[in-house]
Amino acid sequence: MFASAFMLMCLTALGVGGVDDDDDLDQVVEPLERVERLWDQGTFTEGGATAADGSILFSDIGDRIMRFNPSTGETKVFREPSGRANGMIIDGRGRLIVAEGANTGGGRRISITDPDGDCRTLADRFEGKRFNSPNDVAIDDKGRVYFTDPRYVGDEPRELDFEGVFRIDPDGRVTRLETGAKKPNGLVVSPDGETLYVADNGPDRRALLAVDIDDDDDDDDDKDSKIRVIHDFGEESGIDGMTITVDGRIVGATAKGAAVFTPEGRRIALIPTPEPAANVEFGGDGGRVLYILAGKSLYRIPTTMTGYHVSPR
Repeated sequence: MFASAFMLMCLTALGVGGVDDDDDLDQVVEPLERVERLWDQGTFTEGGATAADGSILFSDIGDRIMRFNPSTGETKVFREPSGRANGMIIDGRGRLIVAEGANTGGGRRISITDPDGDCRTLADRFEGKRFNSPNDVAIDDKGRVYFTDPRYVGDEPRELDFEGVFRIDPDGRVTRLETGAKKPNGLVVSPDGETLYVADNGPDRRALLAVDIDDDDDDDDDKDSKIRVIHDFGEESGIDGMTITVDGRIVGATAKGAAVFTPEGRRIALIPTPEPAANVEFGGDGGRVLYILAGKSLYRIPTTMTGYHVSPR
């Protein structure tokens, strides 16, 4: 058990991130496990990616990428400036894929960094027009990269008149995907590679969407049948970033903490956090430790869940 000043039972009692009546923390964490704050020197933490050596890379949207070493407990700068790095993920070849956003110094691109440190642009345009502000990324076991492109901040003129979800194929082709999201934020691919989950998180709607993945999107005449709203948050805050377990449970970062959903969209548990959560990532021994990026901090908690990561290719 990790030492901590934040017991889940105390947080709930204080009203920090209340839970639904049917939520059951015992389904996802052992009784009395605690959320541990590891670092609190950020401006706004985001992203989260588990490297091969077990370290956790994450974004501090003040324009740097940080690296937490679980062996030493140290958090150091990995890259600065970062191109306004937001969401990130490690692919099956050990490469770091980053959504670089808008605003001063923002790359407005998807970048890829090889294990030797070489960083280059994977994609920065769709049909010749610059992306709005890439926000989050996901990958599948075929090596395809999925990302969202809303615009929350940044005064740069927009070249695209929509906020979409895209896929980058291994050959570099960029395809716009039909997901039904009005302001897409976090996203993740199911372990079987058949479903793309997208967080629609804007002023008009806050919902979790499930979209059937089709290898031939352009030729499909019935796209709407592939899109399902599996959880409607109504007036509550929705999901920011998210990750997934080996059995397909979705773990989403919300203003109240890390919420756990079944593949069908039923919320089964909420792990409250002292600050609003922005993203989540599994790491640690066996992939059972949940790292939570929230506010200006990095947290972790051991769980009974196992995170899914794409296997080496």
